[in-house]
Amino acid sequence: MAQYLLDSLWLVPCYALIGGLLAVPWSPGIIRKTGPRPAGYVNLVMTFLSFLHAVIALNATWNQPPQEIFIPWLSTAGLDLTITLELSSVSVGAIAVITGLNFLAQIFAIGYMEMDWGWGRFFSLLGLFEAGLCALVLCNNLFFSYVILEILTLGTYLLVGLWFSQPLVVSGARDAFLTKRVGDLFLLMGVLGLWPLAKTWNYTELATWATTADVNPTVITLVGLALIAGPMGKCAQFPLHLWLDEAMEGPVPSTILRNSVVVASGAWVLVKLQPVLTLSPVVSSAMIAIGAVTAVGASLIAIAQIDIKRCLSYSVSAYMGLVFIAVGVKQDEAALLLVLTHALAAALLVMSTGGIIWNSITQDVTQLGGLWKRRPISGLAFIVGTLGLIGFPPLGSFWALFKLADALWTTQKGLVVVVIAVNVLTAFSLTREFCLIFGGKSTQMTERSPEAHWPMTLPMIILLGFVLHIPLVLQSLSLLPDWATLNKDVALLLIWSSVFGCSLSGVIYLSNIPKPIRLPWKGLQDLLANDFYTPRIYRLTIIFSVYQISKFADMIDRFVVDGIVNLVGLFSLLGGEGLKYSTSGQTQSYALTVLLGIGFLGMWVTWPFWKLQFLNLGF
Repeated sequence: MAQYLLDSLWLVPCYALIGGLLAVPWSPGIIRKTGPRPAGYVNLVMTFLSFLHAVIALNATWNQPPQEIFIPWLSTAGLDLTITLELSSVSVGAIAVITGLNFLAQIFAIGYMEMDWGWGRFFSLLGLFEAGLCALVLCNNLFFSYVILEILTLGTYLLVGLWFSQPLVVSGARDAFLTKRVGDLFLLMGVLGLWPLAKTWNYTELATWATTADVNPTVITLVGLALIAGPMGKCAQFPLHLWLDEAMEGPVPSTILRNSVVVASGAWVLVKLQPVLTLSPVVSSAMIAIGAVTAVGASLIAIAQIDIKRCLSYSVSAYMGLVFIAVGVKQDEAALLLVLTHALAAALLVMSTGGIIWNSITQDVTQLGGLWKRRPISGLAFIVGTLGLIGFPPLGSFWALFKLADALWTTQKGLVVVVIAVNVLTAFSLTREFCLIFGGKSTQMTERSPEAHWPMTLPMIILLGFVLHIPLVLQSLSLLPDWATLNKDVALLLIWSSVFGCSLSGVIYLSNIPKPIRLPWKGLQDLLANDFYTPRIYRLTIIFSVYQISKFADMIDRFVVDGIVNLVGLFSLLGGEGLKYSTSGQTQSYALTVLLGIGFLGMWVTWPFWKLQFLNLGF
């Protein structure tokens, strides 16, 4: 049974796609008598089937070599576009995580969007998203991975813009789409540039080719930089990180997936391409630099945010920056473990704050407070999510951060400092958010803010239990290090950095220190609060340049292209008007016109001969 489900694992994306298609009739109101709720239930059933299929198939593939399924599609003129699916423990496990989180997010959405008019469309898009993510995990071909990433970019635009009657939502969806398209455009260049070098897009064949590849260093550097641009956009890395902040305008249930598994789509492609990317030391250094800048910068920016969603979104960018560092130093296992533990903890954090957004007037954390007595389940979920995201043993992210820091301990101590700094800042930021929301005294905004109803609380409790038990899961899968060989120095650094970050934040935000906290230098505080002025830099550089180029192109079109066309039309009009008066009906006038034309034509043709005769005569 398990082997059969493994061989038919390609059906899992189809389940989600069928669920999304079945929900479509409720979107434009084709089916009205039942209301839109069946759209969510149909999608929920198909997602549960996907999750069940993946979990059972995982038993058949554990400790077994990867299998490949080939689906011929197009083969012509030396170009072979065969859809290759890889069935391995990692890919099947990733599908189980994707479908499981999507299943919980859909239950959460049933409660969150209970009276929303976009119910059918929302669940249709969730089905599309799930199908795309599962197909990306199974796909073992770079070209088709790019196609799937483009579909996910479109899905992001549609989900963020679900409430399109609100101006901020429209601008947020547009900005998120255009920012990700920048990375996708460079990724396409890299995909096309890689083909003449490797003659394949298959990830397995690319890894084999990379072991003996002899390519021009400049060429592989340019191709590698183009290839990492796509994951930069998907993982919200500097300077393509603003889309995740803008995407927070979308519904909270979609944010659960966006902050957990959608951003991981870029990390998945990055890990798959790691053998090719490490052919160029420049590309590896670029990944490390981008990851370090984003990890530290986003962690600092998160501390200065006052919107609930944005406090969490910058932490997502920071941890994806650590994934970039892990891939840059060839620590693929650490990168995948970090993606897994981050996805679960980040989803739990979004769920715990989603209920507050649902029945509160404001999302400003400085106007909240005292919710621990009114929302103990949400508060407990936030605590577990925070501890599961930072280096706090024995929860999941401790082992992921430990694996990365331990690998860097003897070779690149500077990057260990980056990992520890990100851990401290993340612990400080999340504790700050917890204290502002759940600590202190109640405010006018939180006097009437009870715990959310069961469709939103149930998935949060289930995910809370899984985050607590993930160390046991990792232990059963032999993914934890041996206690006898554990690097005590790295472990203690992670533990004490977590304790320091949480304690410092707790002392500041639970004490009587006047709020908001002011830094000694106002310029630094403004720098963090304004996202290092990245939006302003965008406006002064890219947006200004595109605007000026557009104005110049418009001027060329109006005055040059249209001018030439209008000039030709004017001459035609004048010529027609002139010929109108020469139409007299007299034969001798027509004959004279013909003779004059022939005469001028003859003079023009014989002019070189006459010119030579004049020169011979001395004129």
